[in-house]
Amino acid sequence: MTDFTNSQIIDFIYAEARMLDEGRYDEWLALWLEDGHYWMPLDYQQDDPHLTTSLMYEDMFMLKLRVRRLNGARTYSQKPKSRCSHVIQRPFIDLLDNTAGLYQTNTSMHYVETRLDDQILLALTATHDLKRVDGKLRIANKRVDLLNCDAAFGNIQLLP
Repeated sequence: MTDFTNSQIIDFIYAEARMLDEGRYDEWLALWLEDGHYWMPLDYQQDDPHLTTSLMYEDMFMLKLRVRRLNGARTYSQKPKSRCSHVIQRPFIDLLDNTAGLYQTNTSMHYVETRLDDQILLALTATHDLKRVDGKLRIANKRVDLLNCDAAFGNIQLLP
């Protein structure tokens, strides 16, 4: 059984953001559990993705579809490809249970996405629910709460 330290969990969050920033989407997908979900609520303090509308609520099938589109040579809406940058505050560890292999982080960040002349800046808090599987950290769920979640948005191509 592998016990994870605060530093190892924090490094995992930084590494995930770097993979997205560098466009290493297949590596990023490998961090996820097959039953994982990526959730971006539409409302402030929304507590259920099933009973209310969300900006995004993607299971592994949808995440793989998004990555396939982002990696695709024939994705003309991504010519040139969108790029992103995560500027991350040091993550807080809200749960570190090495006995159960469960971990939770809370990370404030600024996210910038750009393509051609378009650029968006999002302020957000990301909550990662992590599990230890075969001695490695894996993402069970990721919740992204936008500071201005109730604003009108254009297309968010990548993943904050």
